[in-house]
Amino acid sequence: MKDFKDFSSLLSSVRRCAQNYEMIEAGDVIAVGVSGGKDSLALLCALALMRRFYPVKYEVVAITVDLGFEGMDYQPIKALCDELDVSYHKVDTEIAKIVFEKKNEGCSLCSRLRRGALHSEAERLGCTKVALGHTKDDVAETLLMNILYAGKIEVFWPKNTPDGRNMTLIRPLIYTSEKTVKAFCAKNGLPIVKNNCPMDKHTKRQTVENMINEAEKETRGVTHRIFRAIEKAGIDGFSDFGE
Repeated sequence: MKDFKDFSSLLSSVRRCAQNYEMIEAGDVIAVGVSGGKDSLALLCALALMRRFYPVKYEVVAITVDLGFEGMDYQPIKALCDELDVSYHKVDTEIAKIVFEKKNEGCSLCSRLRRGALHSEAERLGCTKVALGHTKDDVAETLLMNILYAGKIEVFWPKNTPDGRNMTLIRPLIYTSEKTVKAFCAKNGLPIVKNNCPMDKHTKRQTVENMINEAEKETRGVTHRIFRAIEKAGIDGFSDFGE
């Protein structure tokens, strides 16, 4: 298996999260949704590396849902999966075409279609869990997005079973900061695939991310404190396990 540098912080946070929320059970086959972005690549590496020492045995497979944007090369991800001893599966779709024909639904429609394709492939492969690469920063951003744009206090669950599905959805990176992810990917030269969606960096999430980044410049630890507030309030399946 590929040798990785400075992975202790990443693996420590992923293991602690997985154990606190009982995300991994003996015999699990975990499908990692790999978009080619830094978060999903870091999660893939973490779960693959963690097989060496986790208390129970489990398998990892990687699934990429190709949305149909031109110029996106996923071959380097296939090569990384070979190094990690993880089977790689790419699902070709026309989601991009469908979404941009229905511009009024935009990113929300894209997310639903992409998630549906990912779950269908995971079910076909006999997976028991689907792992998504949402970080601690994503948790904080999602709460503020829902407050500002939807008028509700809501985030995604750390672990849940979506209606109509036979497998559990897990987010093992929710204890991990974007800073840790970026450092891990940079130091190990992971093959990040540039997102060719024209809406990338032009979304409500990006607006909220910019707001939090500005707040962090004035007072460090804003993201962490938002996350801890979610834990302490027990919002949407979160629990307070302490610092």
